[in-house]
Amino acid sequence: MSKQIPVHDVTPPANKGKDSVDLYASREKIYTRAFTGVFRRLRMVGGALLFLLYFGTVWLNWGGHQAVWWNLPERKFYIFGATIWPQDFILLSGILIVAAFGLFFVTVYAGRVWCGYTCPQSVWTWIFMWCEKVTEGDRNQRMKLDKSPMSGNKFLRKFAKHSLWLLIGFVTGMTFVGYFSPIRELVIEFFTGQADGWAYFWVGFFTLATYGNAGWLREQVCVYMCPYARFQSVMFDKDTLIVSYDPRRGETRGPRKKDADYKAQGLGDCIDCTMCVQVCPTGIDIRDGLQIECIGCAACIDACDSIMDKMNYPKGLISYTTEHNLSGQKTHMLRPRLIGYAAVLLVMMIGLATAFATRSLVGFDVSKDRVLYRENAQGRIENVYSLKVMNKDQRDHVYVLEAAGLPDLKLEGQREIRVAAGDIVSLPVQLSVAPEKLPSTTNEITFILKSADDSDAQVEAKSRFIGPQIR
Repeated sequence: MSKQIPVHDVTPPANKGKDSVDLYASREKIYTRAFTGVFRRLRMVGGALLFLLYFGTVWLNWGGHQAVWWNLPERKFYIFGATIWPQDFILLSGILIVAAFGLFFVTVYAGRVWCGYTCPQSVWTWIFMWCEKVTEGDRNQRMKLDKSPMSGNKFLRKFAKHSLWLLIGFVTGMTFVGYFSPIRELVIEFFTGQADGWAYFWVGFFTLATYGNAGWLREQVCVYMCPYARFQSVMFDKDTLIVSYDPRRGETRGPRKKDADYKAQGLGDCIDCTMCVQVCPTGIDIRDGLQIECIGCAACIDACDSIMDKMNYPKGLISYTTEHNLSGQKTHMLRPRLIGYAAVLLVMMIGLATAFATRSLVGFDVSKDRVLYRENAQGRIENVYSLKVMNKDQRDHVYVLEAAGLPDLKLEGQREIRVAAGDIVSLPVQLSVAPEKLPSTTNEITFILKSADDSDAQVEAKSRFIGPQIR
Protein backbone atom coordinates (compact mmCIF):
# COMPACT_ATOMS: atom_id res chain seq x y z
CA MET A 1 0.00 0.00 0.00
CA SER A 2 1.51 3.33 -1.10
CA LYS A 3 1.96 6.13 1.39
CA GLN A 4 0.33 9.46 0.64
CA ILE A 5 1.61 12.88 1.68
CA PRO A 6 -1.01 14.53 3.91
CA VAL A 7 -2.46 17.75 2.47
CA HIS A 8 -3.77 20.54 4.71
CA ASP A 9 -5.95 23.46 3.71
CA VAL A 10 -4.06 26.64 4.61
CA THR A 11 -6.47 29.08 2.94
CA PRO A 12 -7.27 31.95 5.34
CA PRO A 13 -10.85 31.70 6.64
CA ALA A 14 -11.75 35.06 5.09
CA ASN A 15 -10.87 33.75 1.62
CA LYS A 16 -12.47 30.32 1.78
CA GLY A 17 -15.14 29.88 -0.81
CA LYS A 18 -13.70 32.55 -3.08
CA ASP A 19 -12.64 31.69 -6.60
CA SER A 20 -9.44 33.73 -6.40
CA VAL A 21 -7.19 35.42 -3.89
CA ASP A 22 -5.81 38.92 -4.45
CA LEU A 23 -2.03 38.86 -4.51
CA TYR A 24 -1.73 42.64 -4.41
CA ALA A 25 -3.59 45.10 -2.23
CA SER A 26 -3.77 48.85 -2.43
CA ARG A 27 -1.81 50.73 0.19
CA GLU A 28 -3.59 51.52 3.41
CA LYS A 29 -2.54 54.87 4.82
CA ILE A 30 -0.66 54.59 8.10
CA TYR A 31 -1.60 57.01 10.85
CA THR A 32 1.14 57.08 13.49
CA ARG A 33 0.46 58.14 17.05
CA ALA A 34 2.69 60.61 18.89
CA PHE A 35 4.82 59.10 21.65
CA THR A 36 7.80 59.78 23.89
CA GLY A 37 10.64 57.64 25.14
CA VAL A 38 14.37 57.05 25.35
CA PHE A 39 14.82 55.83 21.80
CA ARG A 40 12.74 58.69 20.39
CA ARG A 41 15.02 61.18 22.14
CA LEU A 42 18.07 59.32 20.88
CA ARG A 43 16.68 59.41 17.34
CA MET A 44 15.93 63.14 17.64
CA VAL A 45 19.48 63.90 18.78
CA GLY A 46 20.94 61.78 15.99
CA GLY A 47 18.62 63.36 13.42
CA ALA A 48 19.52 66.86 14.60
CA LEU A 49 23.23 66.09 14.21
CA LEU A 50 22.65 64.68 10.71
CA PHE A 51 20.60 67.74 9.74
CA LEU A 52 23.32 70.02 11.07
CA LEU A 53 25.93 68.06 9.11
CA TYR A 54 23.92 68.08 5.87
CA PHE A 55 22.57 71.63 5.94
CA GLY A 56 25.55 73.22 7.72
CA THR A 57 28.59 71.74 5.97
CA VAL A 58 27.59 73.22 2.62
CA TRP A 59 28.04 76.75 4.05
CA LEU A 60 31.57 76.21 5.37
CA ASN A 61 34.59 77.66 3.57
CA TRP A 62 38.06 76.14 3.48
CA GLY A 63 41.12 77.45 1.67
CA GLY A 64 39.22 80.18 -0.19
CA HIS A 65 36.44 77.98 -1.53
CA GLN A 66 33.53 75.87 -0.31
CA ALA A 67 34.77 73.22 2.14
CA VAL A 68 32.86 70.36 0.48
CA TRP A 69 32.40 71.00 -3.22
CA TRP A 70 32.03 68.49 -6.04
CA ASN A 71 33.28 70.66 -8.89
CA LEU A 72 32.17 68.51 -11.82
CA PRO A 73 33.11 70.88 -14.69
CA GLU A 74 36.74 71.02 -13.54
CA ARG A 75 36.69 67.42 -12.25
CA LYS A 76 37.99 68.48 -8.85
CA PHE A 77 36.30 67.38 -5.64
CA TYR A 78 37.09 69.32 -2.48
CA ILE A 79 36.61 67.60 0.86
CA PHE A 80 37.88 70.05 3.49
CA GLY A 81 41.70 69.91 3.22
CA ALA A 82 41.82 67.29 0.47
CA THR A 83 41.38 67.74 -3.27
CA ILE A 84 40.25 64.60 -5.06
CA TRP A 85 41.09 64.37 -8.76
CA PRO A 86 39.84 61.80 -11.29
CA GLN A 87 43.14 59.97 -10.79
CA ASP A 88 42.18 59.55 -7.11
CA PHE A 89 38.78 57.96 -7.75
CA ILE A 90 40.11 54.71 -6.34
CA LEU A 91 40.18 56.48 -2.96
CA LEU A 92 36.51 57.40 -3.28
CA SER A 93 35.78 53.79 -4.13
CA GLY A 94 37.69 52.81 -1.00
CA ILE A 95 35.54 55.14 1.11
CA LEU A 96 32.37 53.55 -0.27
CA ILE A 97 33.69 50.04 0.35
CA VAL A 98 34.64 50.93 3.94
CA ALA A 99 31.15 52.40 4.45
CA ALA A 100 29.58 49.20 3.07
CA PHE A 101 31.58 46.95 5.38
CA GLY A 102 30.78 49.28 8.27
CA LEU A 103 27.09 48.80 7.48
CA PHE A 104 27.56 45.02 7.31
CA PHE A 105 29.30 45.02 10.68
CA VAL A 106 26.58 47.12 12.32
CA THR A 107 23.85 44.96 10.76
CA VAL A 108 25.35 41.71 12.06
CA TYR A 109 25.67 43.23 15.53
CA ALA A 110 22.54 45.36 15.91
CA GLY A 111 20.23 44.72 12.96
CA ARG A 112 18.68 47.61 11.07
CA VAL A 113 19.72 50.48 13.35
CA TRP A 114 20.91 52.33 10.24
CA CYS A 115 17.35 52.27 8.88
CA GLY A 116 15.75 53.33 12.13
CA TYR A 117 18.07 56.14 13.14
CA THR A 118 20.26 57.47 10.31
CA CYS A 119 18.78 56.54 6.92
CA PRO A 120 17.75 59.77 5.12
CA GLN A 121 14.44 58.19 4.14
CA SER A 122 13.63 57.51 7.80
CA VAL A 123 14.92 60.86 9.11
CA TRP A 124 12.98 62.93 6.57
CA THR A 125 9.86 60.78 7.04
CA TRP A 126 9.87 61.46 10.78
CA ILE A 127 10.14 65.20 10.03
CA PHE A 128 7.24 65.01 7.60
CA MET A 129 5.14 63.10 10.14
CA TRP A 130 5.89 65.85 12.67
CA CYS A 131 4.56 68.38 10.14
CA GLU A 132 1.38 66.29 9.90
CA LYS A 133 0.95 66.35 13.66
CA VAL A 134 1.48 70.12 13.84
CA THR A 135 -0.99 70.93 11.07
CA GLU A 136 -3.61 68.17 11.31
CA GLY A 137 -3.38 66.93 14.90
CA ASP A 138 -2.57 63.54 16.37
CA ARG A 139 -3.58 60.15 14.99
CA ASN A 140 -7.32 60.15 15.78
CA GLN A 141 -7.73 63.75 14.62
CA ARG A 142 -6.02 62.98 11.29
CA MET A 143 -8.17 59.91 10.73
CA LYS A 144 -11.30 61.90 11.47
CA LEU A 145 -10.14 64.77 9.24
CA ASP A 146 -9.49 62.45 6.27
CA LYS A 147 -12.96 60.89 6.58
CA SER A 148 -14.71 64.26 6.78
CA PRO A 149 -15.91 66.11 3.65
CA MET A 150 -13.85 69.00 2.30
CA SER A 151 -14.31 72.19 4.26
CA GLY A 152 -12.48 75.43 4.83
CA ASN A 153 -10.79 74.05 7.96
CA LYS A 154 -9.73 70.84 6.21
CA PHE A 155 -8.43 72.71 3.17
CA LEU A 156 -6.32 75.09 5.31
CA ARG A 157 -4.85 72.23 7.34
CA LYS A 158 -4.01 70.20 4.23
CA PHE A 159 -2.60 73.28 2.51
CA ALA A 160 -0.40 74.09 5.53
CA LYS A 161 0.88 70.49 5.67
CA HIS A 162 1.78 70.28 1.99
CA SER A 163 3.33 73.75 2.10
CA LEU A 164 5.63 72.65 4.91
CA TRP A 165 6.47 69.46 3.02
CA LEU A 166 7.34 71.41 -0.13
CA LEU A 167 9.35 73.96 1.84
CA ILE A 168 11.44 71.20 3.48
CA GLY A 169 11.81 69.49 0.10
CA PHE A 170 12.94 72.76 -1.50
CA VAL A 171 15.55 73.47 1.18
CA THR A 172 16.74 69.87 0.88
CA GLY A 173 17.02 70.11 -2.91
CA MET A 174 18.74 73.50 -2.82
CA THR A 175 21.28 72.21 -0.30
CA PHE A 176 21.99 69.08 -2.33
CA VAL A 177 22.62 71.07 -5.51
CA GLY A 178 24.75 73.44 -3.41
CA TYR A 179 27.32 70.67 -2.95
CA PHE A 180 27.88 70.72 -6.73
CA SER A 181 27.44 74.44 -7.39
CA PRO A 182 28.72 76.89 -4.70
CA ILE A 183 25.75 77.49 -2.44
CA ARG A 184 26.25 81.20 -1.83
CA GLU A 185 26.22 82.07 -5.52
CA LEU A 186 23.50 79.50 -6.23
CA VAL A 187 21.01 80.99 -3.76
CA ILE A 188 21.46 84.54 -5.10
CA GLU A 189 21.35 83.49 -8.76
CA PHE A 190 18.40 81.16 -8.18
CA PHE A 191 16.12 83.84 -6.76
CA THR A 192 17.26 86.52 -9.22
CA GLY A 193 16.64 84.32 -12.25
CA GLN A 194 20.33 84.17 -13.22
CA ALA A 195 21.01 80.53 -12.38
CA ASP A 196 21.72 77.93 -15.02
CA GLY A 197 18.73 76.02 -16.35
CA TRP A 198 20.12 72.77 -14.99
CA ALA A 199 20.23 74.30 -11.50
CA TYR A 200 16.48 74.98 -11.65
CA PHE A 201 15.86 71.48 -12.98
CA TRP A 202 17.83 69.67 -10.30
CA VAL A 203 16.52 71.81 -7.42
CA GLY A 204 13.00 71.09 -8.65
CA PHE A 205 13.75 67.40 -9.13
CA PHE A 206 15.10 66.89 -5.61
CA THR A 207 12.34 69.03 -4.13
CA LEU A 208 9.69 66.77 -5.66
CA ALA A 209 11.71 63.62 -4.88
CA THR A 210 11.90 64.57 -1.20
CA TYR A 211 8.22 65.58 -1.16
CA GLY A 212 7.19 62.31 -2.81
CA ASN A 213 9.43 59.94 -0.88
CA ALA A 214 8.94 61.32 2.63
CA GLY A 215 5.41 62.62 2.16
CA TRP A 216 3.65 60.02 0.03
CA LEU A 217 5.70 56.85 -0.46
CA ARG A 218 7.16 56.65 3.06
CA GLU A 219 7.23 53.05 4.26
CA GLN A 220 6.81 51.75 0.70
CA VAL A 221 10.37 52.89 -0.04
CA CYS A 222 11.62 50.79 2.88
CA VAL A 223 9.45 47.77 2.12
CA TYR A 224 9.47 47.57 -1.68
CA MET A 225 12.24 49.80 -3.07
CA CYS A 226 15.18 49.52 -0.66
CA PRO A 227 17.49 46.55 -1.41
CA TYR A 228 18.80 46.61 2.15
CA ALA A 229 15.48 45.22 3.39
CA ARG A 230 16.02 42.20 1.16
CA PHE A 231 19.58 41.18 1.94
CA GLN A 232 19.59 42.05 5.65
CA SER A 233 18.12 38.66 6.56
CA VAL A 234 21.19 36.98 5.09
CA MET A 235 23.34 38.90 7.57
CA PHE A 236 21.23 38.24 10.66
CA ASP A 237 21.95 35.36 13.01
CA LYS A 238 20.45 34.29 16.29
CA ASP A 239 22.82 36.60 18.20
CA THR A 240 21.91 39.76 16.24
CA LEU A 241 20.16 42.46 18.27
CA ILE A 242 16.64 42.94 16.92
CA VAL A 243 13.46 44.62 18.13
CA SER A 244 11.37 41.74 19.45
CA TYR A 245 8.30 41.00 21.51
CA ASP A 246 8.69 38.44 24.30
CA PRO A 247 5.78 35.99 23.85
CA ARG A 248 6.72 33.96 26.95
CA ARG A 249 6.03 37.01 29.06
CA GLY A 250 3.31 38.68 26.99
CA GLU A 251 0.97 35.82 26.11
CA THR A 252 -1.90 35.37 26.54
CA ARG A 253 -2.89 38.93 25.57
CA GLY A 254 -5.98 40.62 26.89
CA PRO A 255 -7.36 43.77 28.50
CA ARG A 256 -7.61 44.04 32.26
CA LYS A 257 -7.91 46.57 35.05
CA LYS A 258 -4.73 48.08 36.35
CA ASP A 259 -4.73 46.37 39.73
CA ALA A 260 -6.35 43.12 38.62
CA ASP A 261 -4.73 39.76 39.31
CA TYR A 262 -4.22 39.07 35.63
CA LYS A 263 -2.05 36.01 36.28
CA ALA A 264 -5.05 34.29 37.86
CA GLN A 265 -6.99 35.05 34.68
CA GLY A 266 -4.33 33.30 32.62
CA LEU A 267 -3.16 36.53 31.00
CA GLY A 268 0.34 37.70 30.19
CA ASP A 269 1.77 41.20 30.47
CA CYS A 270 0.47 42.34 27.05
CA ILE A 271 -2.80 44.19 27.56
CA ASP A 272 -3.47 44.20 23.79
CA CYS A 273 -3.65 48.00 23.62
CA THR A 274 -2.07 47.97 20.10
CA MET A 275 0.03 51.02 20.96
CA CYS A 276 3.04 49.26 19.42
CA VAL A 277 1.13 49.06 16.14
CA GLN A 278 -0.17 52.63 16.27
CA VAL A 279 3.33 54.18 16.60
CA CYS A 280 5.00 51.97 13.98
CA PRO A 281 5.99 53.97 10.86
CA THR A 282 5.60 50.86 8.67
CA GLY A 283 2.33 49.75 10.29
CA ILE A 284 3.37 46.26 11.41
CA ASP A 285 2.52 44.37 14.57
CA ILE A 286 5.87 43.49 16.18
CA ARG A 287 4.08 40.80 18.20
CA ASP A 288 3.86 38.72 15.01
CA GLY A 289 7.64 38.23 15.07
CA LEU A 290 10.54 39.56 13.00
CA GLN A 291 9.28 41.00 9.70
CA ILE A 292 10.98 42.44 6.65
CA GLU A 293 9.06 45.70 7.14
CA CYS A 294 10.61 46.36 10.55
CA ILE A 295 13.22 49.15 10.33
CA GLY A 296 14.44 48.76 13.93
CA CYS A 297 13.40 52.28 14.98
CA ALA A 298 12.30 51.12 18.48
CA ALA A 299 9.15 53.26 18.43
CA CYS A 300 7.23 50.20 19.63
CA ILE A 301 9.67 49.81 22.54
CA ASP A 302 9.04 53.38 23.72
CA ALA A 303 5.27 53.00 23.36
CA CYS A 304 5.16 49.63 25.16
CA ASP A 305 7.45 50.81 27.97
CA SER A 306 5.14 53.76 28.61
CA ILE A 307 2.19 51.37 28.93
CA MET A 308 4.16 49.07 31.22
CA ASP A 309 4.91 52.09 33.45
CA LYS A 310 1.22 52.94 33.67
CA MET A 311 0.36 49.34 34.54
CA ASN A 312 3.25 49.08 37.04
CA TYR A 313 4.69 46.18 35.05
CA PRO A 314 8.42 45.75 34.33
CA LYS A 315 9.63 47.35 31.12
CA GLY A 316 11.07 45.27 28.30
CA LEU A 317 8.06 43.38 26.98
CA ILE A 318 9.30 44.67 23.65
CA SER A 319 13.04 45.30 23.57
CA TYR A 320 16.30 45.06 21.69
CA THR A 321 17.20 41.42 22.21
CA THR A 322 18.35 38.31 20.33
CA GLU A 323 16.67 35.11 19.24
CA HIS A 324 18.93 33.17 21.58
CA ASN A 325 17.88 35.36 24.49
CA LEU A 326 14.19 34.95 23.66
CA SER A 327 14.56 31.17 23.66
CA GLY A 328 16.36 31.21 27.01
CA GLN A 329 19.82 30.58 25.60
CA LYS A 330 23.01 32.57 26.01
CA THR A 331 23.74 35.36 23.54
CA HIS A 332 27.24 35.30 22.02
CA MET A 333 28.34 38.83 21.22
CA LEU A 334 31.78 37.79 19.95
CA ARG A 335 31.27 35.32 17.13
CA PRO A 336 33.23 34.44 13.96
CA ARG A 337 31.09 36.43 11.53
CA LEU A 338 31.19 39.61 13.62
CA ILE A 339 34.92 39.28 14.29
CA GLY A 340 35.53 38.67 10.59
CA TYR A 341 33.67 41.82 9.54
CA ALA A 342 35.45 43.82 12.25
CA ALA A 343 38.86 42.57 11.11
CA VAL A 344 38.19 43.30 7.44
CA LEU A 345 36.78 46.72 8.31
CA LEU A 346 39.82 47.59 10.43
CA VAL A 347 42.27 46.48 7.74
CA MET A 348 40.44 48.45 5.08
CA MET A 349 40.28 51.58 7.25
CA ILE A 350 44.01 51.38 7.93
CA GLY A 351 44.70 50.81 4.24
CA LEU A 352 42.51 53.74 3.22
CA ALA A 353 44.07 56.06 5.80
CA THR A 354 47.54 55.01 4.62
CA ALA A 355 46.60 55.63 0.99
CA PHE A 356 45.32 59.11 1.83
CA ALA A 357 48.40 59.93 3.91
CA THR A 358 50.93 58.71 1.35
CA ARG A 359 49.24 59.84 -1.86
CA SER A 360 51.26 62.26 -3.92
CA LEU A 361 49.94 65.81 -4.01
CA VAL A 362 51.47 66.43 -7.40
CA GLY A 363 50.61 64.76 -10.68
CA PHE A 364 53.32 64.55 -13.31
CA ASP A 365 52.89 63.31 -16.88
CA VAL A 366 55.43 63.33 -19.74
CA SER A 367 54.68 62.71 -23.39
CA LYS A 368 57.28 62.76 -26.19
CA ASP A 369 56.80 64.88 -29.28
CA ARG A 370 55.94 63.07 -32.52
CA VAL A 371 59.20 64.24 -34.13
CA LEU A 372 61.70 61.52 -33.19
CA TYR A 373 64.73 63.80 -32.91
CA ARG A 374 66.42 66.81 -34.48
CA GLU A 375 69.85 68.42 -34.54
CA ASN A 376 70.05 71.86 -32.94
CA ALA A 377 72.35 74.78 -33.79
CA GLN A 378 75.11 73.40 -31.53
CA GLY A 379 75.12 70.08 -33.38
CA ARG A 380 73.54 68.25 -30.42
CA ILE A 381 70.74 65.69 -30.77
CA GLU A 382 67.55 67.17 -29.35
CA ASN A 383 64.22 65.63 -28.27
CA VAL A 384 61.10 67.65 -27.40
CA TYR A 385 58.65 66.65 -24.63
CA SER A 386 55.34 67.95 -23.32
CA LEU A 387 55.09 68.06 -19.53
CA LYS A 388 51.90 68.33 -17.51
CA VAL A 389 52.22 69.26 -13.82
CA MET A 390 49.14 68.98 -11.61
CA ASN A 391 49.13 70.59 -8.15
CA LYS A 392 46.68 68.53 -6.07
CA ASP A 393 47.41 70.54 -2.93
CA GLN A 394 45.30 73.46 -1.74
CA ARG A 395 48.25 75.90 -1.70
CA ASP A 396 50.58 77.19 -4.40
CA HIS A 397 53.87 75.39 -5.07
CA VAL A 398 57.08 75.98 -7.01
CA TYR A 399 58.61 72.87 -8.53
CA VAL A 400 62.15 72.35 -9.82
CA LEU A 401 62.59 70.17 -12.92
CA GLU A 402 65.60 67.91 -13.53
CA ALA A 403 66.45 65.15 -16.02
CA ALA A 404 68.75 62.13 -15.68
CA GLY A 405 69.62 58.89 -17.41
CA LEU A 406 72.26 59.87 -20.00
CA PRO A 407 75.76 61.36 -19.78
CA ASP A 408 75.99 64.98 -20.96
CA LEU A 409 72.15 65.27 -20.80
CA LYS A 410 71.19 68.94 -20.99
CA LEU A 411 67.79 70.37 -20.11
CA GLU A 412 66.71 73.31 -22.24
CA GLY A 413 63.84 75.57 -21.25
CA GLN A 414 62.09 76.36 -17.98
CA ARG A 415 63.47 74.68 -14.87
CA GLU A 416 61.25 76.28 -12.20
CA ILE A 417 57.52 75.72 -12.57
CA ARG A 418 55.03 77.68 -10.48
CA VAL A 419 51.63 75.99 -10.14
CA ALA A 420 48.69 77.50 -8.29
CA ALA A 421 46.64 75.41 -5.88
CA GLY A 422 44.46 72.93 -7.75
CA ASP A 423 45.82 74.05 -11.11
CA ILE A 424 47.43 72.25 -14.07
CA VAL A 425 50.36 73.65 -16.01
CA SER A 426 51.47 72.28 -19.39
CA LEU A 427 54.79 73.25 -20.94
CA PRO A 428 57.28 72.02 -23.55
CA VAL A 429 60.91 71.19 -22.68
CA GLN A 430 63.88 70.08 -24.74
CA LEU A 431 66.63 67.63 -23.87
CA SER A 432 69.86 67.46 -25.84
CA VAL A 433 72.85 65.15 -25.90
CA ALA A 434 76.13 65.25 -27.90
CA PRO A 435 75.87 62.59 -30.64
CA GLU A 436 79.02 60.79 -29.48
CA LYS A 437 77.55 60.44 -25.97
CA LEU A 438 74.51 58.43 -27.09
CA PRO A 439 74.99 54.75 -26.19
CA SER A 440 72.12 53.56 -28.44
CA THR A 441 69.28 54.70 -30.67
CA THR A 442 66.65 54.44 -27.93
CA ASN A 443 67.60 55.39 -24.39
CA GLU A 444 65.62 55.47 -21.16
CA ILE A 445 65.61 58.79 -19.28
CA THR A 446 63.93 60.07 -16.13
CA PHE A 447 62.31 63.43 -15.44
CA ILE A 448 62.47 64.43 -11.77
CA LEU A 449 60.14 67.04 -10.30
CA LYS A 450 60.96 68.36 -6.82
CA SER A 451 59.03 70.76 -4.65
CA ALA A 452 61.11 73.86 -3.88
CA ASP A 453 59.55 74.21 -0.42
CA ASP A 454 59.71 70.52 0.50
CA SER A 455 62.90 68.67 -0.36
CA ASP A 456 61.37 65.29 0.48
CA ALA A 457 58.48 65.71 -1.97
CA GLN A 458 59.41 64.59 -5.47
CA VAL A 459 57.92 62.58 -8.31
CA GLU A 460 59.49 60.93 -11.33
CA ALA A 461 58.30 60.11 -14.83
CA LYS A 462 60.03 57.80 -17.31
CA SER A 463 60.39 58.48 -21.04
CA ARG A 464 62.64 57.68 -24.01
CA PHE A 465 65.38 59.69 -25.74
CA ILE A 466 65.65 58.89 -29.45
CA GLY A 467 68.82 59.46 -31.47
CA PRO A 468 70.20 58.60 -34.91
CA GLN A 469 71.20 55.06 -35.71
CA ILE A 470 74.74 54.37 -34.58
CA ARG A 471 77.03 53.00 -37.31
